[in-house]
Amino acid sequence: MALMRGFLGAKKILSRSVTATTPKGFLAVYVGEDQVQKKRYMVPVSYLNQPSFQALLIKSEEVFGFDHPMGGLTIPCPEDAFISVTSALQGR
Repeated sequence: MALMRGFLGAKKILSRSVTATTPKGFLAVYVGEDQVQKKRYMVPVSYLNQPSFQALLIKSEEVFGFDHPMGGLTIPCPEDAFISVTSALQGR
């Protein structure tokens, strides 16, 4: 159930964050533990189906609910942890 809410929340965020600078098939993700400064990444939407990325989404939901102040999906984790997860997904 929480996973379904995560997908629905991500879809809601996607509809707000899609801009001319976000390529089709990608979503903007803001990563970092610092409340003020976060780094923006472009992530393929196919990552939403991967368990390791879903774990990051669940963490995001716990911290922010579905109100993401940056306008895109905000994931409150260390940048190196995010890079580790997404790097593992690139080979799939």
